[in-house]
Amino acid sequence: MSAGDFAEVVLAAGKGTRLKSNLAKVLHRAGGRPLVEHVVLAARELRPQATYVIVGHQADAVRAVVEPRGARCVLQQPQNGTGHALLVARRYLRGVKYALVVPGDAPLIRAETLRALLEAHRRAAQTVGAAATILSAILHNPTGYGRIVRKHDGSVAAIVEEKALTPEQREIREVNSSIYCFTLEKLWPRLSQVRPENVHREIYLTDAIALLDQQGEKVLAEVAPDPHEILGCNTRAELAEVDRLLRHHKRAALMAAGVTIYLPNTVTIDADVQVGTDTVIEPNVQLLGKTRIGANCVIRSGSVITHSLIEDGCEVRQNCVVSATHLGKGVVVGPMAHLRDGADIRAGARVGNYVEVKKSVLHEGVKAMHLTYLGDASVGKNTNVGAGTITCNYDGVRKNPTKIGAKVFVGSGTELVAPVRVGDGAYIAAGSTITEDVPANALGIARGRQTTKPGWAAARRRQLAAAANPRKKKQPRKSKAPKAKKKAKRR
Repeated sequence: MSAGDFAEVVLAAGKGTRLKSNLAKVLHRAGGRPLVEHVVLAARELRPQATYVIVGHQADAVRAVVEPRGARCVLQQPQNGTGHALLVARRYLRGVKYALVVPGDAPLIRAETLRALLEAHRRAAQTVGAAATILSAILHNPTGYGRIVRKHDGSVAAIVEEKALTPEQREIREVNSSIYCFTLEKLWPRLSQVRPENVHREIYLTDAIALLDQQGEKVLAEVAPDPHEILGCNTRAELAEVDRLLRHHKRAALMAAGVTIYLPNTVTIDADVQVGTDTVIEPNVQLLGKTRIGANCVIRSGSVITHSLIEDGCEVRQNCVVSATHLGKGVVVGPMAHLRDGADIRAGARVGNYVEVKKSVLHEGVKAMHLTYLGDASVGKNTNVGAGTITCNYDGVRKNPTKIGAKVFVGSGTELVAPVRVGDGAYIAAGSTITEDVPANALGIARGRQTTKPGWAAARRRQLAAAANPRKKKQPRKSKAPKAKKKAKRR
């Protein structure tokens, strides 16, 4: 194949009104990428002379997606149809022999299928002078698609849209994918003759194909090996179906490469995720963005990992949320841990349940096992962080750092009020609020002295019980007048 004789044109200028969205259709995401990015990446594998993306609606946002992938953008303003889009790109296609035209909302199209279409058209152009080759598909339910009507010799007589079909044509199951390969020297004269005589006053590529046939040029069709490849995303239901298929293909590819996925239909994996051999992924896991997971890892149920690097031999236990984080070799985190915003957990460290780490480095062998928050912190090798430890990093205006040295023991319930430093080998007594630096090998203790009052609790309980059950006061008895003593009788 001669890479220099063809260019690719991706049609991405439309709004997509049937999606009922303020976002341009090609920017909607499926399989973890914008639709148009899937198409550009598939096209790029063919090594064309150039890939041109026709942009219009939300042009700057589309540019931001495709230009980093090596595509060049051409503005179509106004958007007057698919044929007009190709005319806008004409000056960029000077000297190009063939153009491969692909809609920007066909994310399931594979590079192998595009390559086969291009090769078929090149052969036909050289042998029978073909002007165009259409990628078609055989659908069980072709409703809504334009039908491919063939001549007796197998060439294409017409593409008939749904509303114009005769009863006989409605029985045809071969449909137009809107993916074409053109011989440009034969296309340009016919495309220039197309008049916008339809309801929308637009110039369509299908009208140019009709003119090619009418003027004696050969138009052919190649059937796609998998009809799903031509699926577009005109509605939310179609978008959901395309997303499902892309994710199915991704899981299948990973399993074929040696990754174990239990209950795969419950697992969500984005297109750019990489997973190493012999890693095990349990049900209801989400691996998102540009996450990379090494070999021999275990990702347990319910965890969500986004844009993170996880090295070999790690275990992410149940229901962890990990984003923009690095886990070194052999790290174990969770369950229920939250690691985010640049957390860096070095080899052999442990982060336990209900621990949050943000913008912090935990060096080799660190243990932070329970109910802890470490933010804007650096924790040295083999330090133990007790349960309930908090780095108080925000002073109401800015975030301040906490630096903890190596082999430090931080007792449970400690508050470290940043900015603060704890030297190597220091001890922090449980329950302390540390507001000043603690030197190496020192004991830091900052808490009130304990007072013990014997018997206080029992007295308190009696007092409370009495208050809860007050007794009625007894009425004082009336005092009786003393009886007069009888005088003894004299005898």
